[in-house]
Amino acid sequence: MPTTVTHDVELIDAGKGPGGSSSGGNGNGQPGGGGSGSSGPAAVPQRTYVTGMTVGLGGILMFFMALVSAFIVRKGVGNDWYAIEMPRVLWLNTLILVASSFTLAHARKRFLAHEDAAFRHWWSVTTILGVFFLAGQIIAWRQLAAAGVFLATNPSSSFFYVFTAAHGLHLLGGVLGLMLVAFRPTRRLTRSTATEIAAMYWHFMDGLWVFLFLVLLLGR
Repeated sequence: MPTTVTHDVELIDAGKGPGGSSSGGNGNGQPGGGGSGSSGPAAVPQRTYVTGMTVGLGGILMFFMALVSAFIVRKGVGNDWYAIEMPRVLWLNTLILVASSFTLAHARKRFLAHEDAAFRHWWSVTTILGVFFLAGQIIAWRQLAAAGVFLATNPSSSFFYVFTAAHGLHLLGGVLGLMLVAFRPTRRLTRSTATEIAAMYWHFMDGLWVFLFLVLLLGR
């Protein structure tokens, strides 16, 4: 009996028993390979982020299509629908946002040409144009409020505020994303992937606004 106990202790000390390296541990009682090849989690492929952004944009599109469908249905029901006068600043806002897509495309070209200074310049111009657009939307709301048109005035004004506010919040996220790409180094994303994803989102928001503006303009 004493001989058996001594033999068991020797086996444990040699790493052949519980917690030993031969049982698949890493020396600290943790399962899995304890070699130098397990320094951290595997890197996520960069195209995965692009795919994720595509799926996310699809969800955003479905959300706004649901709003547009509700707009069309509500307009055809009841006699309380009164067209509102569209603030003229919305035309300028639309031009600003369309221009921002061109400046962003130019920034991407400068990035691919490895012209860092030019890239940062045009990327910053795009960000500023985005801020101008948001400021213009606020001006449009103030003009409507000054004319006595509010969220609850009638269904037409309600949809106007909902459309512009929902799009404005999404665009604000795009502005913050542009700032992060320009001024903060990324950890998991490469700069190339980050600029590609930001450009995808921004161009989508641009096209979405043109579509919503036409819906509001022609569907009054």
